[in-house]
Amino acid sequence: MLVSLWSCFVAGCLSLIVSAGVQAAAPKAEVMIWRLDCGQILMNDASPLSDTGIYDGQSRRLSVGCYLIRHGKELMLWDAGLPTSLLGKPIDQQPISPTLAVDLPTQLARLGIRPSDITRLALSHYHFDHAGQASTFPNATLMIGAADWTALHSKKMPFGADPALLAPWLNGKGKVDPIKGDRDVFGDGSVVILATPGHTPGSAALLVRLPKTGPLLLSGDVAHLEAQWRLSAVPTWNTERADSLASMSRLQKLASNLGATIIVQHDPADISKLAAFPEASR
Repeated sequence: MLVSLWSCFVAGCLSLIVSAGVQAAAPKAEVMIWRLDCGQILMNDASPLSDTGIYDGQSRRLSVGCYLIRHGKELMLWDAGLPTSLLGKPIDQQPISPTLAVDLPTQLARLGIRPSDITRLALSHYHFDHAGQASTFPNATLMIGAADWTALHSKKMPFGADPALLAPWLNGKGKVDPIKGDRDVFGDGSVVILATPGHTPGSAALLVRLPKTGPLLLSGDVAHLEAQWRLSAVPTWNTERADSLASMSRLQKLASNLGATIIVQHDPADISKLAAFPEASR
């Protein structure tokens, strides 16, 4: 009986520790964030954005954002955008037409940062438009949802994943940190990876607390457009519908409870919510 009670006590403490990052006060370390241009995608056929036919016969233009976060002296990159093979590729009439105007090293150089300065590369999920330039940072610790990491080792490669983009880690040379549940990255509540499964099994969003701007929620692909929140629009390519809706609900409730601004990473209208590069939001 005593063992059972102790187990419950420990489990309760662990639960509080995990949630502490979401509820923590403003961090002491300086935190700032830059939005980097990681491409754009023209969906000439936007129907996959909802499994209920909302976007049938329509087109949508999506932005692709990556985010550099400075926490004190440490640098973390959230998502790695489209691959450099798409540099200068013209937009065409294919159902999905991606293009990239500038690569990450070029943008980082404007800030006086080298790829080797990035110590953590956190991916919201394994899709090619979020992992495209990951191999530019082979010395960084790859932080990825544990369920996504497992899926990348399955016999059948999951939809939207390209193992070549994550070769430094899949070949065992790079350091990998598979994440289960939420993760307070720096231990002070300033940057918290949030488990938001549904789009992929291990999809994640990111909470960033800024001293002046306030808390931000980077959506990953919990939603692709702001309109999807009120429409509860679940894309056809999501791996789990119920989880997708639950993750959408979680982010919206977190935003309300924390007074946070949601940045839908693929919505061009949300780009202006952050400072224009090369300025940082603080």
